[in-house]
Amino acid sequence: MSHIVFEVGLAIALVALSGLLAAKFRFSVIPFYILVGMAVGPHAFQIWHLDFRFIESAALIEFMGRIGVLFLLFYLGLEFSVGRLVKAGKSIAAGGTIYILINFSLGLVLGWGLGFPLEEVLVVAGITTISSSAIVAKVLVDLKRTANPETEMILGIIMFEDVFLAVYISILSGLVLSGSSSLGGVLLSALIALVYMLGLLIVGRKLVPLLNKALNIRSGELFALVIFAILFLVAGFSETIHVAEAIGALLVGLVLAETEHVKRIEKLIIPFRDFFGAIFFFSFGLTIDPRTLGGEALWYSLAAVVVTLLGNFVAGILAGRSAGLSPRASSNIGLTIVSRGEFSIIMANLGKAGGLLAILQPFAAMYVLILAILGPLLTKESKWIYRALDKVFKFESRHVKRMAQKRTPASEER
Repeated sequence: MSHIVFEVGLAIALVALSGLLAAKFRFSVIPFYILVGMAVGPHAFQIWHLDFRFIESAALIEFMGRIGVLFLLFYLGLEFSVGRLVKAGKSIAAGGTIYILINFSLGLVLGWGLGFPLEEVLVVAGITTISSSAIVAKVLVDLKRTANPETEMILGIIMFEDVFLAVYISILSGLVLSGSSSLGGVLLSALIALVYMLGLLIVGRKLVPLLNKALNIRSGELFALVIFAILFLVAGFSETIHVAEAIGALLVGLVLAETEHVKRIEKLIIPFRDFFGAIFFFSFGLTIDPRTLGGEALWYSLAAVVVTLLGNFVAGILAGRSAGLSPRASSNIGLTIVSRGEFSIIMANLGKAGGLLAILQPFAAMYVLILAILGPLLTKESKWIYRALDKVFKFESRHVKRMAQKRTPASEER
């Protein structure tokens, strides 16, 4: 195919068709979008003289997918507010630390167990630690779980992961690409990311009265232009200082959620979120080469999936418990953020750029594909999974016993 507009039209038609199929079978749409993207990507098979691969439009579709991630995270931010996150700051820091420590340690053990050299082990740990903010955002919105008690912790962990990512990519780039790492540079990257995120939230909150006046615009066209300008400028600037643009979009959403125009902004954003969000998962599928998904990489990725499922569930239970959430809400944390995506692929590409073992790329592609498909399913069926696990591990009865023990000393004093 050589006509770019026609290619984009076909891409949208394929996404729409796969969405209709998913709705018919009452299945999560995300796996369908990814699989149809794989089927027509630049790496897909060419049948005789018939070539249905999306090649010329791949870059444009990828850019549209990036915009989709921004809208997904921006909308998620609108569902919350800076005030709610500030109140939960201490428990989010504790939960984020627990999540990173458990998943990163398991990633190191996995890489070492697979017999990889040190640099490859560090890349594997990065691939298995960072969850996909785009998939998590999409799942929360699709399943209407933005108002759930555990969603605050999930959002906090996503932001915490971004600070970790800024530090880790700095270290890994130094080790893999240049053979050395500057401690000062690493600390500076982490400090900049942290100060920027906190600064934007604090300053944004102070600016809410001004934003209320500035956004009092009658024209729908001008209102849309102003909102989009704020979103893209802040997200783009975030990227220039090595904070993920998606996190920049999330921060803008959190600030604008405090304004009296939040409902109007949500109404404006929803069609863009749905359209570009679907394109993101299709574009993600385009990047996966089906020919690499087999052999040794398949077994390595299956082992990594098992480790990630265990690590996420335990981390979710412990993080939720530290925030005083119920066992069921805590298990929802681990099952919701189990998906891996864009950040894992970035880690694998870093390994490729550094000339590390070639198996890292197919390993990451297969691992991400399995969890991108499995993650939304586990989140959707979290109620049944929790009930089944509770029969074995007795989470509820232990929780009730723990709560009773906490109340007992107070009762005795009275």
